Amino acid sequence: MSLCKLTIVLLRPAITAGILLTVSPLMWGQGLAPGQAELINRLLARVDELEKRVAELETGRAAAGGAVARTETPFVAAAPAQAPATGHEHGTPIEPPATYPSLRISGFGDVNFAASTEPGSKSGFNEGQFILHLSSALSSRTAYFGEISMTARTDAGLGSPPAPGFNVEVERSFIRFDQSDYLKLSFGRFHTPISYWNTAFHHGSWLQTTASRPESIMFGGSFIPVHFVGALAEGALPAGGLNLNYNFGVGNGRSSVLSRSGDFGDVNNNRAWLAGVFVKPDRLYGLQIGGSVYRDKISAVGKPEAQEWITSAHFVWARENPEFISEFFNVRHSFPGSSTTANSQAWYAQTGYRLPKLTEWKPYFRYEYMHIPQADLVFRGTVASVYGSTTGVRYDISSFAALKLEWRNTYRSGFKNYNGLWMQTSFTF
Repeated sequence: MSLCKLTIVLLRPAITAGILLTVSPLMWGQGLAPGQAELINRLLARVDELEKRVAELETGRAAAGGAVARTETPFVAAAPAQAPATGHEHGTPIEPPATYPSLRISGFGDVNFAASTEPGSKSGFNEGQFILHLSSALSSRTAYFGEISMTARTDAGLGSPPAPGFNVEVERSFIRFDQSDYLKLSFGRFHTPISYWNTAFHHGSWLQTTASRPESIMFGGSFIPVHFVGALAEGALPAGGLNLNYNFGVGNGRSSVLSRSGDFGDVNNNRAWLAGVFVKPDRLYGLQIGGSVYRDKISAVGKPEAQEWITSAHFVWARENPEFISEFFNVRHSFPGSSTTANSQAWYAQTGYRLPKLTEWKPYFRYEYMHIPQADLVFRGTVASVYGSTTGVRYDISSFAALKLEWRNTYRSGFKNYNGLWMQTSFTF
C-alpha cells in the first residue's frame, strides 16, 4: 500500500469520528444548525473523493507497470514491474534472503500477428519469444543472473537431422559482486551498455511500450553489437543530486559474424572496450541524459579488417505522461592501410502518453532513421539504410499483460516504401 493511500486509510476513521462527535449531540438535541449539515456532507464527500483518487492512481501505476519497469534486479526477477528504472544492467537489490543460494524464476512471452506489403513477406501469426529470467543471491553481496530465450525457427523440420522448432539462446549470464552503490563488478555475457534501450528493455517485449525495437538496436541486427562478453564495472555517485552513473567494460568484440558476440572467444587479439556515463537528476524525476563510446577491431567473414568506433548519446524522459526516448549513434569504420573512413549513422525518437482518464490506454509514435554510406565496406551488403515511422497504441489488460496494435510505414534501401500491420499480446509471469 502506498504512503498516500495508507495516510487516507488511517485518517478516515479519525475524520469520521470527528464528524460523528460533532453530529451526535445535535442529533440528540434540536437537530443540525444551519450550514452544519452541508459542511458535514462536504467533509464526507471530500474523503470519498480522496479515496477514489488514490484508487485511480494505484490502478494507473499498476497498469503503467509494463512501461515503467525498465530493468530487472538479479535479486528480484519475479516482479519486474516493480523494479526501479536505473538504466543499469541491473536494478537495486532488496535485503538478501536468510539462506543461499536462493533461486527465483520469472518469464515473458508474446504472440504476434503481422501483415505487410514488404516483398516476400507473408501474413499470419507467430509465436514470438519465450523468455526465462533466473536470478539467485549467492551471498549478501554476490548474485547471479541468467536470461534464456526460445525463438521459433523458419526452417523447423528441414535438413538432416531435422532442425528443431525453436532456437535456444543464453542471452545473458553473469555474476555480479556489489562492493557498494559506487562500485559493482560483473563478469559474463551482457546486453552491451552503449544504448539506453538495449539495457532498459531486455528480451520480453512486455517491458517496452512498443511491440518492436528500433531497427538500429534490433535483436539479431548488425548495426551495433547487442551483446558483450567480458567484465563490466558500474556504479552511481550522488554528485549533488545529479546521480552520476558510470560503466566501463572490457571484453570480446564482435565475432566473425557481425550480429554475434565473441561467446567462444575473441576473433583477434584486440579486446573491445566501452565506457558510458549518464545523469538522473533528483529534481527532474524521470529525466536521463548520457552518452557512451565503444572501440573494437573487426575481423568478419567476407569483410575487410576495420577499426570500429561507436559513439552514442541519449535523452530520455521516462514518465508515462509523457514518455520520450531519443538516441543517436555514429558508427565509424576505418581501414588499415587506407585513408578511407565511413560514418554510418542512426537515430530515433519515440513518444507516448498514457491517457489520464483511461489509464489502460497508451498511444505512441516513433520515427527512426538509419543511413549506411556506400563507403562503409563493413556494413555494405549486410546492413540496409532504413527510415520510417511506427504509430500504435498499447492497452494494459492487467498489471502483467498487454495488447499492442502498430501501423508501420518503412523505407528500406533496395525496396519501395511498404506498410505493415502488427498486433501483439505480451505478458510476464
